[in-house]
Amino acid sequence: MSQQAGYSPSFKRPAEIMRMRRKRAQSDAGVFRSSGGKGSADSPGQSSSSPAGVRPFSPGPLFNTQNSSGGGKKRKNPFANIENTYSPRKKLVIYNDNGSADSYKLTDKEEYEGKSAKKECRVDLSLSARLNEAEKQEIFTSKKCLTFSEADSPFKKEEEELSPVVKSPQAPIDRTSIAPPVCVEYPVDWSLKTRVLFTSPVSLSWAEQPKAQEEALGLSQHCRAQFNSLPHSLQDPKSCSELRCAFQQSLVYWQHPALPWLSLFPRINAERNFTGKSTPWAQDAALQQSLMRDWSISLSSLYSLLKSRLCPYFYLCSYQFTVLFRAAGVGGHDSITAFISPTTRGLREAMKSEGIEFSLPLVEERKKSREHHGEEEVEKAEVCCEVKEGSGCLTDVGENSDGYNEDEDGSFSWLEEMGVQDKIKKPDGITIQLRKEAHAVSLDHKPESVVCVAGTHTFTLINFLINCKSVVAAAGSQAGLPPTLLAPVSFKGATMHTLKARSVNVKSQVGSTYKNISSLEITGPILPSSFHTITNLLRPAQKGNFSASLYTHTPTAVMNIHANKQQVAGGSVDLSGCGVHPASIQQLQQPSSLGKTALTHLNMNNFSYTWKN
Repeated sequence: MSQQAGYSPSFKRPAEIMRMRRKRAQSDAGVFRSSGGKGSADSPGQSSSSPAGVRPFSPGPLFNTQNSSGGGKKRKNPFANIENTYSPRKKLVIYNDNGSADSYKLTDKEEYEGKSAKKECRVDLSLSARLNEAEKQEIFTSKKCLTFSEADSPFKKEEEELSPVVKSPQAPIDRTSIAPPVCVEYPVDWSLKTRVLFTSPVSLSWAEQPKAQEEALGLSQHCRAQFNSLPHSLQDPKSCSELRCAFQQSLVYWQHPALPWLSLFPRINAERNFTGKSTPWAQDAALQQSLMRDWSISLSSLYSLLKSRLCPYFYLCSYQFTVLFRAAGVGGHDSITAFISPTTRGLREAMKSEGIEFSLPLVEERKKSREHHGEEEVEKAEVCCEVKEGSGCLTDVGENSDGYNEDEDGSFSWLEEMGVQDKIKKPDGITIQLRKEAHAVSLDHKPESVVCVAGTHTFTLINFLINCKSVVAAAGSQAGLPPTLLAPVSFKGATMHTLKARSVNVKSQVGSTYKNISSLEITGPILPSSFHTITNLLRPAQKGNFSASLYTHTPTAVMNIHANKQQVAGGSVDLSGCGVHPASIQQLQQPSSLGKTALTHLNMNNFSYTWKN
């Protein structure tokens, strides 16, 4: 086989190939330094000292002695792909002042050293100086400097050419972001909580097992309405005696009646809590009268404190409804207000017969919204259809509307005009009355049945509750037991109670790892002021990072609605002597924005609140 021109017999010898590569790299570096880095007609990576007729290792034309300047065009290798012909990690492109480009290809040793140093190209000091000088010159001339990194791609879109600043590929992109609003307070929630679970990455062990002196001091401060101020952040909450005393103070609430062997909250649908327990008053009428007498005195004492602004609010929990009494200036109202939920038609009729004026806020709000959108006639038609089918409807309810066509209970002249008055059986008065009252019965035991009483009618409501026999169950496990009274301050006949707090360290899975999370569980009838005080203590103790899951007593969730009464600006009524922390009073004076819902989750991150309802 005749030897072809340009064929190298030593091509199959790896040792010779590696020697040629090292020799070529050294010669290329010498040519680059001797020429001053200027681009020439020579192709990058080619050496003039190569033997004649020998093809270089990389694809390209033959070298010959007559045309050592490399004037021939480099041939395209048909077997090469993008990865072989383009390697940003092995080449540096430097733009000079005259716009020409010089390239420097790294050797195998330099490439290996670059990989071991996190793929940073290590060149000599002269190249680094020239590269820095080129970058500085590019800043002033507003020309783009191309640098390659591992994350770059030849198909990546170029940055804006008009940018006067050269950015490193590894540098993060500067994006202007709008800071989220900081909420230092959450809306007031008037619903009663049965359980709250606090979690935090910072330990909550300081909240349990108080010393005898700390517990006594906390109870004393509660009775004397003394409150200590805490710093914005605490380094060691467990060693802060003031924090632990304030926490014990926030757990106190007052209750009547108090029976140690019975849990008197909640009372609605709580028959299983009383099953199998001793109830000696169930069959003893004298004992029932004694219990009701003491309960009436306690209720009258609470209302007197409320009227004198010495108590901001209190709850009355019976076996079928809950009443929230609020003092003037609380909730944005200028008078005493009371919310009853849920109610029945019988209770509302009894209140009307006693002369108590009340409103149905949710029903009135729905009616106004319907009138505003011009859909009143459509709703009336739907009500008539539902009444004929024997089903109740909540859409057309009001004090003056009955959900039934008034023409039907008057005359039946339209039957006479048609001449069929003898063939159609007329409904009797009882049927008409039942149809008219179908809407009222459909409200029973639903959130829409919440009733609002305001002003002097609240005093009549107190007398009504004292004398009304329906507030006490006549049969069942709760028979003869008076309703439960709950208040944040002491009153006549009340017993001091404290919420139960328990701290536990748990592990929570975050991704593929587990993180230690501290939890604090508080159970009992948690009043709005108690919950707010506890969150104010957790803010500095947990360094502004904690979350809370709240479990609401369902019948009280609707008590966050607005009453359609005159409202006053917060702080216009003096409530400084009500025995509650000033920060909590300031929150309770604001109208609630939760509507008929209640808080279910509260989160504080970096001293800013977010919540769900």
